[in-house]
Amino acid sequence: MDTPTIEKVIAILRKEVQQYNAPIVTLVAQTHHDPFRVLIATVLSLRTKDDITAKACKKLFAVADTPQAMRKLNAQKIEKLIYPVGFYRVKAKNILRICHKLVDEYHGKVPDDLDELLKFPNVGRKTANLVLTEGYNIPAVCVDVHVNRISNRFGYVKTKTPHETEMALRKELPKKYWIEYNFLLVAHGQHICSPISPWCSKCPVNKYCERVGVIKSR
Repeated sequence: MDTPTIEKVIAILRKEVQQYNAPIVTLVAQTHHDPFRVLIATVLSLRTKDDITAKACKKLFAVADTPQAMRKLNAQKIEKLIYPVGFYRVKAKNILRICHKLVDEYHGKVPDDLDELLKFPNVGRKTANLVLTEGYNIPAVCVDVHVNRISNRFGYVKTKTPHETEMALRKELPKKYWIEYNFLLVAHGQHICSPISPWCSKCPVNKYCERVGVIKSR
């Protein structure tokens, strides 16, 4: 898949995703324009379905929506507010550590730099890049399971890990698409391009897709 083709795919996916609910982190960003909420929502969303993450965000932010307020809570209180997100006990502790670090070292402001974000507990490249794109509208390449899978399924990249995919996309994907690429592929992956037996018959970009690794489809 060359650059003109990926540009056609992105244009089609922009129209497609309008009929779907936005991924929870994107929704948080669009609703509140707050990098702190984006950071915490991203931490909560790891290995958790969007509907569960959305409920957890609503309950947690109703009690504390700043790092200063959040660090006044104890881990047990946060656990109750975010349950049943995946690994809620670990996430509660990490949220507290993040908030203490934000207040103590960053004056309560979420940094807008990748290397600085990677210094926080439970913040990997996916989370850090998502905070940059959704929280600050800064071009970055956020690669989650959907982006990794679909970019390879398209035949746009040939990689084995999310890190390899990020590096490949940084070279191949025009920078003007970096911010929206994650949102578009996550929405497409959640509704059409599923890991097993994707809905190729319904896919609006199937004629551009090489269907790499697809054994069975609907």
